[in-house]
Amino acid sequence: MELRHLRYFVAVAEEGSLTVAAERRLHTAQPSLSRQLRDLELEVGAQLFLRGARGVELTPAGRAFLEHARLTLQAAAEAVAAARRAARPPKPSFSVGFLTGQEVEWLSHVTHVLRGQLKDIDFRVSSDFSPEIGEAIQRGDIDLGFCRLEPQPDVTYKVIAHEPILVFMPRNHPLAACSAIDARDIDPDTFIGYTDTPHVLRGIVDRYFRDRGVTMSPTHHLDGIATGISLVASTGGVTLLPAYVEPLLPRSVVSRPLTGNAPVIEIAAGYRADNPSPVLRFFIDNIEQVIASRAGDVRG
Repeated sequence: MELRHLRYFVAVAEEGSLTVAAERRLHTAQPSLSRQLRDLELEVGAQLFLRGARGVELTPAGRAFLEHARLTLQAAAEAVAAARRAARPPKPSFSVGFLTGQEVEWLSHVTHVLRGQLKDIDFRVSSDFSPEIGEAIQRGDIDLGFCRLEPQPDVTYKVIAHEPILVFMPRNHPLAACSAIDARDIDPDTFIGYTDTPHVLRGIVDRYFRDRGVTMSPTHHLDGIATGISLVASTGGVTLLPAYVEPLLPRSVVSRPLTGNAPVIEIAAGYRADNPSPVLRFFIDNIEQVIASRAGDVRG
């Protein structure tokens, strides 16, 4: 029994017709296909098909044989793929982690700069909370991270953008009628605060409120942008988030700038200087292109 016998059998079983299987899937002559199936039945020792004027049907033996034939063909295909992978020299990997949501802003610019490298590397992308991105860089799990300035002893940061922090609220909120919002007009009891996870954002917002003599009394706390957007939409509350969140908003949530000297938050590219990756070195040497390209998109 050869794999071609199994391929022929599966094709005929799935098409329900010798003619269709021969012409459309196997590109062989029908008499040859019939002969191959008879040989298969002889080797199996059981009739696999019932042949009639309207085509062919599987016998109980044929139905039992079909499942195992498919598994055998799948295993053979996987064996071939594994051998081909083993025969190729492994590509060096390059892993980039993004603070969740920032891949929308930066991934296309990263791949543009690395376009000459991508065909020769195993390029991997992930997203996570900013502290986890910083820790992954520190451990060497990723080569490059787009995150906040997380305190990690061996991580070097290059600030690549300063994002304004905006007010986010339901579309029908009274403050949504304002073109800009004074922090003192936000109801302290409806403000959505922050857990320890977005600690950089929390610190900036806390200082901003403190400098303006504003005290908030949050009953809900967000740990990331998805939670923040959901809490705004579901509770009717208000929160402060970086501007990059805007393209991710549902129709029920809107943003407005703060009046006066509004706070900003930094986004940085983090990496280990002792990382020997030539792809990382190429990226760092050309990081100004990434910054300029993204700035052009923002202006546009």
